[in-house]
Amino acid sequence: MVPVVGCADYNNLAVEAGPYPVAMVGYRGVRSLCWGRERLALFAAFVVRHVFAVRSQVKNTRPIERAAGMKQRENVKKTKSSPDYSLLARKIVEASGDEASSKLSGLYIVATPIGNLGDISLRALTILTQVSLIACEDTRISGAMLAKFGIKARLISYHDHNENERRAEILAELQQGKNVALISDAGMPLIADPGYRLVRDCRAALYDVTVIPGANAALTALAGSGLPTDAFFFAGFLPPKTNARQKAIAVLRDIPATLVFYEAPQRLVSTLHDLEIILGTTRDACVVREITKLYEETKQGSLHELAKHYGGGEVKGEIVIIVGPPGETAAVEITEIDKLLEENLLSLSVRDAAAIVSAITGAKKSEVYKRALALAKKEN
Repeated sequence: MVPVVGCADYNNLAVEAGPYPVAMVGYRGVRSLCWGRERLALFAAFVVRHVFAVRSQVKNTRPIERAAGMKQRENVKKTKSSPDYSLLARKIVEASGDEASSKLSGLYIVATPIGNLGDISLRALTILTQVSLIACEDTRISGAMLAKFGIKARLISYHDHNENERRAEILAELQQGKNVALISDAGMPLIADPGYRLVRDCRAALYDVTVIPGANAALTALAGSGLPTDAFFFAGFLPPKTNARQKAIAVLRDIPATLVFYEAPQRLVSTLHDLEIILGTTRDACVVREITKLYEETKQGSLHELAKHYGGGEVKGEIVIIVGPPGETAAVEITEIDKLLEENLLSLSVRDAAAIVSAITGAKKSEVYKRALALAKKEN
C-alpha cells in the first residue's frame, strides 16, 4: 500500500530514493510517485513541524483573543453603566450660553456629589465650568472629580491650616471682578468643613454670595434612618479621645431631638460604645455607611445592638450615626451609678468621674461625688 501525504511545496522535498513508495498529493492531485525511506522520514518530520507550528500559533493567539473579547465586553458594560459626564457638562454649558457666564458674580458655595457622580446638579456644572477659580479641601481629590466632568478650572486648596491666607487671596480675586467657587471634597461645603469666615467676610465686603444646593450626607442619612426628622441636632464629628468624647455626648444627652454625627470608620465602635454608656443601651439609632456608593449600608437597632454588630470586624467607608431623641427619663439605680463610676475612675479623677456620671444619669453631683469617693477608697 502506498502512503499518501499532502504538500504544497515539492521543491523542498528532493531527497534520495529509498525502497518505500510515497505518493505526494498537492492541490491539483497526485504530483509524483517515488521511492525512498529517507525521503519519507524527512517529509514526515516536515509535516509534524508544520502542524505543531500552526497549533502553537493558534494556542498563543487564543488568550490574546479572549482578553481582547473580555476587554471589549467590559468596555461595552462600562459604556452602558457609566454616562459620559464630561459630554453632559459640555452640553449643559452650551445650552446656558454666554448670557449665563456674564451673570456670574461673587462667591459661589457649590455642593458636589458624595459618591455618585450623577447627583451633581445642572447649576453646579454650569457654575464650576465658568468660574475663574475653585477653592477646595484637597486639589488632588477635587481635581480628579472635576476632571470626570471635563472641568479644567484653576484650583487652590482651602482648609483649616491655610484658611486665613486663602481667604485673603479669594477676597483679592473678587475685588478684581473675578468669580470664585468654594467646594468640598464631597457634599455641601461648610458643613463640618471650614468656610463660614469666608462667607462672613464676603458679605461684609458687599460681594454676592450664592449657594448652589446639592448632596449632603447628614440629611440623606437622616431621611432614610426611620427616626424622627421634625427636630434634629447636627453635632458633626465628636472628639477622638474617649474622655472628651464622653463629655461632649453628655452635653447632648437631654436634647429633645434626633442627634446626627459624622464619624471615621476606625472610631465607630468606640463611639457607639460611649453613646451606649451615656445615652442608654436601648436608645434607638441608625448607622449609615458609604452613602450613594456601591456598598451603601443602613443598619438600624438600639445603641447596644449596633455596638455589638460593628464590634466584630473592620469597618470601612464614611459613616453617619443617627440617634433618636430621648424617651421618658427613668430613675437611675445605685448599681448603675456605681458601674459607671467604676468605669470612669479607671482613667479619670474622682471629681471628673463624678461630673460625667452625674451628667449621664441626671443624679445630683454631690451624691455622685460621695459615691465616687467611697469607691475610690474601697479600691485603695
